[in-house]
Amino acid sequence: MPEPAVPTAVTVLAADYFRSYSVVGLLAALGVLFVAVAFGAGRLLRPSVPTPEKLLTYECGVDPVGEGWAHSQVRYYVYAFLYVIFAVDSIFLFPWATVFAAYGATTLVEMFVFLGFLAVGLLYAYKKGVLEWT
Repeated sequence: MPEPAVPTAVTVLAADYFRSYSVVGLLAALGVLFVAVAFGAGRLLRPSVPTPEKLLTYECGVDPVGEGWAHSQVRYYVYAFLYVIFAVDSIFLFPWATVFAAYGATTLVEMFVFLGFLAVGLLYAYKKGVLEWT
């Protein structure tokens, strides 16, 4: 009769590692099951009486007029995109300011390189005429 294998430290660590993932997997499965049951119960319990009025597009109590597509200008999206780029980039200035004293001149040079890239991007947008409102 063969002797049972003695668990080694590696197998014990691997078992603990996968046990922690099994808890995450179990919670994810329970979450998916909860959502599926909620949607299923809603589908079974709600009344369904489709009429032509109920199938119309509804917005703020006004009957829809014309087609559903509206024209919008791209420049508004470009302004929003530029704002997001510079807002996110400015967020990087705050952590830099906290470590500036610890690292000194190296971080100062890196930040000027970073700000240089931002300036080149802004100059490019200006040369392309993106920042003109009319």
